[in-house]
Amino acid sequence: MTEILKSFLDSEGRLCAYPSKRKMKLYALLYLAGKFEHGRVYTEKQVNELLGQWHTYGDPATLRREMFTHKILWRDAYGKEYRLEDVQPTIEELVERYG
Repeated sequence: MTEILKSFLDSEGRLCAYPSKRKMKLYALLYLAGKFEHGRVYTEKQVNELLGQWHTYGDPATLRREMFTHKILWRDAYGKEYRLEDVQPTIEELVERYG
């Protein structure tokens, strides 16, 4: 996945820009999902901090919302707890659903 996103990553593997094309956005979200631990529960603050470590343009809230919208992250009804979805969607499933 790093190879696919290479034009969007800096030398430290951080996302430098959020891609404008839908398929590349989906790749970026799955790349970021790989930075989370399966089974671990995160607070919103922890999610933002983790995402902040892996992108350089200062918008963890958009990334967090996109990951939730695309069913990569699960969030409780109050937005206090987050975790990776038990079954992660594949890029093919995401492209089929979201284009």
